[in-house]
Amino acid sequence: MTKKINCDLKIVDMQFPNIGIGYYDGKKVKVKNSLKGQVLNVNISKKRKSYEGKIIDIVSKANEEIIPDCIDFDLCGGCTYQNIPYEYELEIKKNIVLDLFDKEDIKDFKFLDIEPAPSFKNYRNKMEFSFGDNEKGGKLALGMHKRNSYYEVVTSKNCNIIDENYKKILITVLEFFKSKDLKFYHKSTREGVLRHLIIRKGEFTKEILINLVTTSNLNIDLNDLVDELLNLKLDAKIVGILHTINDSIADIVKADKVNILFGKDFYREILLGLEFKVSAFSFFQTNSAGAQKLYSTVKEFLSDSKDKIIFDLYCGTGTIAQIVSENAKKVIGIEIIEEAIESAKENAKLNNIENCEFISGDVLTTVSTLKDKPDIIILDPPRDGIHPKAIQKIIDFNAKKIIYISCKPTSLVRDLKIFLENNYKIEKVKLHDMFPRTYHVETVVELKKINI
Repeated sequence: MTKKINCDLKIVDMQFPNIGIGYYDGKKVKVKNSLKGQVLNVNISKKRKSYEGKIIDIVSKANEEIIPDCIDFDLCGGCTYQNIPYEYELEIKKNIVLDLFDKEDIKDFKFLDIEPAPSFKNYRNKMEFSFGDNEKGGKLALGMHKRNSYYEVVTSKNCNIIDENYKKILITVLEFFKSKDLKFYHKSTREGVLRHLIIRKGEFTKEILINLVTTSNLNIDLNDLVDELLNLKLDAKIVGILHTINDSIADIVKADKVNILFGKDFYREILLGLEFKVSAFSFFQTNSAGAQKLYSTVKEFLSDSKDKIIFDLYCGTGTIAQIVSENAKKVIGIEIIEEAIESAKENAKLNNIENCEFISGDVLTTVSTLKDKPDIIILDPPRDGIHPKAIQKIIDFNAKKIIYISCKPTSLVRDLKIFLENNYKIEKVKLHDMFPRTYHVETVVELKKINI
């Protein structure tokens, strides 16, 4: 197959992240954003070593498909599974992860099923909206990128994974800038000023932090916008409004400078009885109610931590470290982002926790400097998993137990194979659906050292 082929293709299987599998002329074809059971009209082309199909039309739907809960689902790139019942979404996620384990011959463990999210609607405590146009050369929009589009944006008035507070703030900000006739930042032409709007909310404190991101070329007074936002009728309280300057060419949220327009630069959240200050750029689980369930599983897998030394590697703002610190002799957290470590130290003081030590540094290099010997290691690495050189250093500690928390099952199974090859055994695996309506899934694994 050397040229594009147009054909009807039946999706017979699924794999991570959100890829449907069909076969044409004996060749495996991957189709993004498809469901098992669908028949699709696709254009097939070779990409690197595999064949990929681009959906032209849906010839017939899968038996499980329903009318999407969100009317923008077909346009918006924010969700994957609005068009199926939530129970079926859980089955898909479970089967995809177990299939990855099976293909890598990872077996002989206790599987504790998948824990549903407390709610599959209105669950997100953070949304990163982008400015763009609703079509090429069209009106200013603010929301999620359209599927397969860099600049076109769906204004997220109908989004059902956020609550009404987010929608009111989003529309207020959008209408304000429409009235000023300002343009979104176009990274190709480097024209325009509006980039992102980030809204974060404490699920259990009802505190909201708003962060507007623009280039330094914004030259209007934002006090009127602040007044409009503070006058909104919300069932939560705005505690901070920030203006972040970002002149980077890349389409990412980063800060050259942050100005506080109102209030403070953090909000508070409460998880499992502990209080956390969350700053504008700190990592924090995007599903607070789901995070409580996830961390409860970590504590369950931890079992007896009395008088134990625990390493929390890739600790972020130290949430897990503080939650597992009860009864432990000492918990040491390592995180490369310095701001997150400062937040972790502040939060430990806030919660009167004295047996946690937080170190800013790369796990790859910093673990070599630690003098303590851990009884238990908790791993919660970035999506790409653990650096190959770091994983051997972690293994060399010979910790009796390792708890691995992963948001990307493909990198997880790669790393688990290395632990298995180095005298660790998988005891338990439990999945948590932290991101309903998307293809993401969280996996918690308990490993124990084999005495040989």
